Amino acid sequence: MKRLIPLVAGMALAALSMSACSAPSTPASSGSAPASSSSAPAQAIKIAFLMPCSTCADRFESKDKPFFIEAVKALDPSIEVIANNAQGDAAVQLQQAEAALTNGAKVLVTSPFTAESGAAMVAKAKAAGASVVAYDGQIEGAVPDAYISFQNEKVGELQGQYLLDNLPKGSKVAMINGDITSAPGLAFKKGAHKVLDPAFASGDLKLAYESDTPGFDPAAGQRSVEQALTKLKDDVQAILTPNDGLGNAAIVALTARGLNGKVLVTGQDATDAGLTSIVAGDQAMTVYKPIKAEAEAAAKIAVALAKGDQATVTSLATQKVNNGTGDIPAMLLDPVVVTAKNIADTVIADGFTTWKTICVGAAAEKCPKQ
Repeated sequence: MKRLIPLVAGMALAALSMSACSAPSTPASSGSAPASSSSAPAQAIKIAFLMPCSTCADRFESKDKPFFIEAVKALDPSIEVIANNAQGDAAVQLQQAEAALTNGAKVLVTSPFTAESGAAMVAKAKAAGASVVAYDGQIEGAVPDAYISFQNEKVGELQGQYLLDNLPKGSKVAMINGDITSAPGLAFKKGAHKVLDPAFASGDLKLAYESDTPGFDPAAGQRSVEQALTKLKDDVQAILTPNDGLGNAAIVALTARGLNGKVLVTGQDATDAGLTSIVAGDQAMTVYKPIKAEAEAAAKIAVALAKGDQATVTSLATQKVNNGTGDIPAMLLDPVVVTAKNIADTVIADGFTTWKTICVGAAAEKCPKQ
C-alpha cells in the first residue's frame, strides 16, 4: 500500500482560490541587438490533457476535459490545450504523449491507463524538458512533478462500508472489480477488500463471487454478473461494482431476471445514468468525486509548471504520496457517498447535474416536484 503523508487539508483547499501564476513575461532576446517590432511572436504555451478511456468512465470526456480546458483558459486564454483520449490502449496513450511533446507541449496532464505506462510518459517528458502531472490515477516506476486525485482507496472503502452498514449478516456479495492493471482500479479493489475482508473472515458477510474487468468494459462486466447469478442461482444480496458504468451493467443483468431493486448495487462517478438508477431504486449508492475541483486544481498546477512558478505548485500540492519510487507533491481530495437521500445536498447543490437531467424514465415519478 502506498505511503501517504497528509498535511493540513485546509491548506490545499484554501490554496485553490489563489491565482496560479503571473502574466507571461516577454521572452528575452538573444544577442546584443534589441528586438525589433517585426520579431516573430513567442509561441503559445501548450499543455496536453491525456485521458485514458471512455468505457472505463465516461466522465473524462463529459466532465474532466471541459472543466480542465475552461480552467486553463480562465488562467491564461493564450494557452493551447491538446486533449486526447487513448480509448483504453496504453500504447496509444504513449503515442499521444510523444506527439504532444513533439508539438511543443510543456506539461503533460495524464490520467495513465496503466500505472506502468505512466512511467514511460514521464521518461519521454523529462527527456523533452517537460513536466508531468498525474491526474486521477497514480504513476508508478517514475516520479511525476505532481499528483492530483481523489483518495482512490477511499472510494473502495466507502463502497465496502456501505455494504457493511446496509446488509444483514450472512449476506452474499459478488465483487465485480474494475481493471486492476490500472492504478485507480487496483486502488478501488484494495480499498473495498480492506473494509470487507474482516467481515468475510468472520462470516458476517460471504464473498460468493469475484472477478476483475479488463478496461472496465461494461459488456464484460455484464457477462461476469450473469455468470455470478447463474453460479449462485440468483442468491446474492449485493453486487459491488467500482463505477456507475459497471453498476449499470449489473442492473441490466439483474433486470433480465427480475432482480433489479432487490439486490444492492454500488457505483462511482455520480453519472447521470447512475443517479437516475439511484432515484429509480435500482442502484443503492454512488461515490461522488467533485470533478470540477479536481480539474481546476490540475489546471492551476499545470499552468504554474508551464510558467516555472514552483511556488504556486508548492502552495497547492501540500501533501506527499510515495509511489515506491519517490515522494510526489500531491493534492488528494475526499470522495462523497451519494444516495437517494442526499442527492439534493450534493450533486444538485454543487451544480454537477440537475433534477431535469436525471429525472427520466422510471425515475421521473420518484423525483421531487420541480
